[in-house]
Amino acid sequence: MTTHWPTSALGFGGDYNPEQWPPEVWEEDVRLMTEVGVNIVTIGVFSWGALEVADGVFEWTWLDRVIDLLHRNGISVDLATPTASPPLWLHAAHPEILPVQADMTRRRPGARDGWCANSATFRRYALRITKALAERYAAHPAVVLWHVSNEIGGGNGRCHCDESLAAFRVWLRERYGSLDNLNRAWGTAFWGLYLTDWDHVPAPRGGEAHNPALMLDYDRFCSDSLLDHYRAERDVIREFAPTTPITTNFMVGPHQDIVDYPRWAEHVDVVANDHYTIPSDPLSAQDIAFSADRVRGMTPGRGPWLLMEHSVSSHAWHTVNRAKAPRELVRDSLGHIARGADGALFFQWRASLRGAEQFLQGMVSHAGTDSKIGREVRELGAVLGRLAEVRGSTVEPARVALLFDDEAGWAFSRGLKPHKGIDYGDEPRTWHRALWTRNVLVDVVAPSADLTTYDLVIVPTLFLVDDESAARVADVAQRGGVVVVTWMSGIVDHENAVRPGGYPGAFRDLLGVRSEEFYPLQPDEHGRLDSGATFHSWSELMDATDAEVVARYAEGPLAGGPAVTRRAVGSGAAYYVSCALEPASLDEFVGQVLDDAGIEPSGGGAGLDVVRREKNGTTWIFALNHGEQERRVAATGVELVTGETIDHELVVPAREVRVVRESR
Repeated sequence: MTTHWPTSALGFGGDYNPEQWPPEVWEEDVRLMTEVGVNIVTIGVFSWGALEVADGVFEWTWLDRVIDLLHRNGISVDLATPTASPPLWLHAAHPEILPVQADMTRRRPGARDGWCANSATFRRYALRITKALAERYAAHPAVVLWHVSNEIGGGNGRCHCDESLAAFRVWLRERYGSLDNLNRAWGTAFWGLYLTDWDHVPAPRGGEAHNPALMLDYDRFCSDSLLDHYRAERDVIREFAPTTPITTNFMVGPHQDIVDYPRWAEHVDVVANDHYTIPSDPLSAQDIAFSADRVRGMTPGRGPWLLMEHSVSSHAWHTVNRAKAPRELVRDSLGHIARGADGALFFQWRASLRGAEQFLQGMVSHAGTDSKIGREVRELGAVLGRLAEVRGSTVEPARVALLFDDEAGWAFSRGLKPHKGIDYGDEPRTWHRALWTRNVLVDVVAPSADLTTYDLVIVPTLFLVDDESAARVADVAQRGGVVVVTWMSGIVDHENAVRPGGYPGAFRDLLGVRSEEFYPLQPDEHGRLDSGATFHSWSELMDATDAEVVARYAEGPLAGGPAVTRRAVGSGAAYYVSCALEPASLDEFVGQVLDDAGIEPSGGGAGLDVVRREKNGTTWIFALNHGEQERRVAATGVELVTGETIDHELVVPAREVRVVRESR
């Protein structure tokens, strides 16, 4: 793996699609890029049809010209393989490469991601264009980063074609070795679905109530298939570009992903993420924080990562796509930088006039450069230039970890469950929000992560967990830390089999509790604890077998039974929360847990997000004010956004960001 970063300063730029524009616009684009401080652009993402205009017929002239033009003006290139969007001539010749949905309908040509990761035909064509691109441009001095495909799995994460089914059977043979092992792991005795031939293994097609272990393995298989495709393209590039970093853009957010990104992270040289806020989300700043905390948590060594895409303003994928408010563009970008990104790139440079995303605004918007977007893009470029010294620094060590796992999310979300109206990401984000509101930094990490440096570990709805990960959680409490486990955690093992003996399964002994039954609530139902806390969605019939009862159910069929418990473990403690606490009640409980763990907020309070980055003994304080009133935080040093000298107290105006290089 290469280690050098592709830019000498914080990356600033975005996707550039010159093939959408006549050549006379290119010169203006590059002039505007240099004016606003762009230092890197991604090109080629959707250009397969413009580069290979017919089968084996390549047209390089326009790309040669664009790359040379960018290089002459000091702008580096993140060169993408264009395989996310196969050309229509390829679909016409080989319609079998198009993905097949679970209902066995094949997708039609005309959109991106029209390829199956297990198609040998697609792989052959994809590697041919990748090789041609790498042969031609690997030695070009402008190319500082290679970018395999785009948002892999975003539109083709699950293909159910016969070629995929055949590959799934091979994957299962390698994983289980024998049909006896597979029958045991899947529990095929249920409904008498014994497998006696590998060719009888089904895929989870149609709308039937499939075996949950089968569905989980199919999710794992699909993630592995997509990763295998990434690695195939990466390896072709590596033959011609042995030292240039290679990446692909993840789509990490507060939800289970289409692929298992933490397990992908070791295969990229630069962890890169795309993140788009949701217009209807009243806490989009916390959504940014969760995503960034999660990307940082999967980056080796918690090192810098790259924000490959985000939006300057409105985008086009939701029912209502509002524009960003004044100052939101700058604040959102620096929200990612504060939490570890060494660059803020956008989709895209110039807003398209035609095509599916014509109303997704660009750094050059439909209104041009004399606009809110234009002025804030220019300002952001200047600010990132003044923050160049931050590149290479890392976010201060967090004392809190929150466990989040894609496999657990798949298992939680698929199949018949006691409550099918709960999204896996809901509870993790609720706990993160309570910590974020109190200005407590959190690493969002996979259960396989090293937990030895954390004083508090939150385990929210970790439905699936293996024995080794459960033991790592228990070790936190044993050595003096605090653990909080919530409802629907530890229920099934790595094979998606329910752990017998009562819930919460893998954590039952650690917590000193045993739940007998789940009591999910209807959508309009709410409950109350004797502590005054309220809850929704979930409750459990539970015994505190070896734990102190912190709060009991105050009403309903579980009245008088334990709801929240605490058990002393070693020199630490382990809490169990058997119900879905309402946000206000959860916030109050988090305050108690932080006190128990001896963790103090970093300052600022609700509405002011304060994060520190560090490098070689220097610390930078990022203070982001998401509110409508000015806020204050203790700081001494030079404020890099305005150039002011700060003596003891930093004033952060409403909706603004300030960054202080602290005096030693």
